[in-house]
Amino acid sequence: MKEIIYSDDSELLQKFILTVGVVSNHGNWFTAENHNKELKVLAQSYDWLIFLTDNGLAQFINELLLNPTQEYIKAQEAFKSSYTADKKRNVFTKVKMDFEADTVLLKYFSDKLNEIEGWFNTIAPEGKTITELKSELVELRSKNWKEIL
Repeated sequence: MKEIIYSDDSELLQKFILTVGVVSNHGNWFTAENHNKELKVLAQSYDWLIFLTDNGLAQFINELLLNPTQEYIKAQEAFKSSYTADKKRNVFTKVKMDFEADTVLLKYFSDKLNEIEGWFNTIAPEGKTITELKSELVELRSKNWKEIL
């Protein structure tokens, strides 16, 4: 995989697909160190599988949904409007996002990038780090995909 990512060979790159999965516990009672069968299957199904820690998820929920500072309040408002009994429509999902909430989320992730990277453990490839994934993504982003494809 590394050979292809750092290659300038258009023929190789045309056929290349990098898959990245993100998982968290969500009640399945496993950790990054203690894999259940589902996590083992997922680890074999993605080039990269990263695990969102409980601490990371808790920090996100606390800082954006429960106790946001004024600069992040629009994310909380969108979340609350999506998940109340009298909601009109969801505007805080992985598919649909309120524009102002999206802007706030992008700012939050940008402001806290280094901290947020610490929220994840790498499941696969074994022994690799989130820093290595970032380097691979930066390398892939730097390629002239219009020319390659």
